[in-house]
Amino acid sequence: QKHKKAANPFVKNPEIMQWQRTLGGISGAMSVGTGAYASHGLKKSKESEAYAKVFETGSRYQLIHSVMLAATPAICKSGGGNHIIASKVAGACFASGIALFSGSCYAVGLTEDRSNGKLAPIGGFALIGGWLSLALLRR
Repeated sequence: QKHKKAANPFVKNPEIMQWQRTLGGISGAMSVGTGAYASHGLKKSKESEAYAKVFETGSRYQLIHSVMLAATPAICKSGGGNHIIASKVAGACFASGIALFSGSCYAVGLTEDRSNGKLAPIGGFALIGGWLSLALLRR
């Protein structure tokens, strides 16, 4: 008896990665809001200029990586096995990286206290992990 090749659950069940599209869209919308707040609502005095830039950096990185989070299922759609793993790993890395990196930047910008940015490096490494997983795990 010949063994049938296992079906690709990602192709049969596209809703498996639906959370990435949904969270990417919500996060992208939030980043537009934080960008508007940075431009129009955040106090900008000479002393707080550096903190405003940190806040704006968080918003910019959130927007870029929200697009990647939403696009990850489409990027990883073809194939099976490793492509599914790549999508899951990249999605988890992008989502956690956005929360940790951008969240830390927002905390620093709002409180004007750099000690609130301690999680930013971990978030940055998570974002890098998302990109690397797309590059290396899809092979």
